[in-house]
Amino acid sequence: MTTVHEPTTTTTSAELSVWPASATEPRRGELDVGGVSLAEIADRFGTPVYILDETEVRDRCRTYRDAFPDADILYAAKAFLCRAMAHWVDEEGLGLDVCSAGELELAVTTGFPPEGIVLHGNAKSPRDLDTALRLGVGRIVIDSPSEIARLAAAVGPHGHQKVMVRVVPGISAGGHAKIRTGTDNQKFGLSIADGYAQHAIARILDQPQLELTGLHCHLGSQITSVKPYLVAVRRMVGLMARLHEQHGLVLPELDLGGGHGIAYRPGEEGLNLTSLARKVRAELAGACATAGLPVPRLIIEPGRAIVGPAGIALYRVLSVKHTGQHVFVAVDGGMSDNPRPALYGVRYAPRLIGRHSTAAPARTTVVGRHCEAGDILAADAELPADVRPGDLLAVPVAGAYHLSMASGYNLVGRPPVVAVRDGLARLLVRRESLEDIRSRDVGL
Repeated sequence: MTTVHEPTTTTTSAELSVWPASATEPRRGELDVGGVSLAEIADRFGTPVYILDETEVRDRCRTYRDAFPDADILYAAKAFLCRAMAHWVDEEGLGLDVCSAGELELAVTTGFPPEGIVLHGNAKSPRDLDTALRLGVGRIVIDSPSEIARLAAAVGPHGHQKVMVRVVPGISAGGHAKIRTGTDNQKFGLSIADGYAQHAIARILDQPQLELTGLHCHLGSQITSVKPYLVAVRRMVGLMARLHEQHGLVLPELDLGGGHGIAYRPGEEGLNLTSLARKVRAELAGACATAGLPVPRLIIEPGRAIVGPAGIALYRVLSVKHTGQHVFVAVDGGMSDNPRPALYGVRYAPRLIGRHSTAAPARTTVVGRHCEAGDILAADAELPADVRPGDLLAVPVAGAYHLSMASGYNLVGRPPVVAVRDGLARLLVRRESLEDIRSRDVGL
């Protein structure tokens, strides 16, 4: 059992604003989360290691339920999924948004009710669709015209499956060009502007075994403004009104996706959830009243906003290199356990833990161990000037898209995931071992 420290001081500085609410500094240079010392977690489980604050996850689920009491909240499993995470989300009354047979099967075999799951994907494989139908998934989101015939054939003439259509509303929003999915020039969904969405919907209505329950859109990721969601509501309701005129169709559901932005470093702004909920509800009610339509049930799909701020990545410093005006602090992880800085230029605020330093802060670049110049975990990071090999660095806001996007690069193995709560730490996902890697290599 991990030792629990009684806090001697309470840290309320802006430095901890992006950390879980349970983060405290019991002694200068130390940091506890969920009542557990991060340094002791590193000693017990090794590094790199991910830490997930269970209470933070549950509290964020409840915040969404409180903000949208009349909506269905689906946790976006692509951000991070393991059996414990599926269990927590289910217990907190959320549904699940999955993108593959793998995510779907893990959730259902954990005990997650399949009727509360929605399957997404721009290129669903036959296995994805077969698994969804076999397990009784609640909704399948149709993303391309070819899926309509494939799904109808898989369901069979006497079967039944509820579906939605992913619509592209023509809205540019998101923290980076690579994560903007609401525009017409990317791979997801069916465009309103060119009529493909309307044509697909007409085809679905000709398939009696497919029940169209609503429209879906997802604008992108790391969106920090409410305005794009309000524009999306207007455009989606406009399409619903045209469908009602053409087909007499009244759709009972509208899924606005997720993409809710969070702060990664102190001083950054995240999406204001209270404002989002209030303004989206008002916009939806007003648009439907103007169109003469009943207000559909709203569906929201947060992922990063629930699990991102609940996660922490711990690394051990391996070397410190001074090159010209640059200081490179190399750690024992990198782009194999967090490719996001290389993909999107994400910036983090790592913190020295495990000892108190009186040295002045210095601008450093925290880099990984991999054979890529782009293997940078944190550019322009302020760390004590005396940072040295053996030190521990903790990176907050590491719960989303780290392990879920981790790779086998350089065969270093993926880190474990440790949950903390009420002074206890327990292993959720074990470290990937060399034996795990060898066991998959069956040829010679």
